[in-house]
Amino acid sequence: MKYFGIVFTMIFLLFAGWQYNDPDPVLWIPIYLVAAYCSIKAYQEKSNPELLVVVAIMSFVAGLNTWFQMTSWEGFFSEGGGLSMKTINQELAREACGLWICTFAFILFLGMYFFKPKAK
Repeated sequence: MKYFGIVFTMIFLLFAGWQYNDPDPVLWIPIYLVAAYCSIKAYQEKSNPELLVVVAIMSFVAGLNTWFQMTSWEGFFSEGGGLSMKTINQELAREACGLWICTFAFILFLGMYFFKPKAK
């Protein structure tokens, strides 16, 4: 289970790297770096449960807020344009789902913390 920490670390570092060309990298790069930090700590089995609860709640609520800013669902991809952003609704959908991926990871790490085998 602890190897999920390494997998999510790589995912979040990749997400942070993709944000370099985003219109608001100052907001999104730290979000994904905090998620990468929590992932590394989960791999090391040194998770802070209070931090995980706080960031899980914050990322879930921020994802909901971002999702409800959309005026209509336009998907994640542009037809014929691939990942290039054509509308603000596509950007909001991607940002909300990115936050929910963070939420999923934080909840997984909380489970790993509370249900890890006890040393004898």
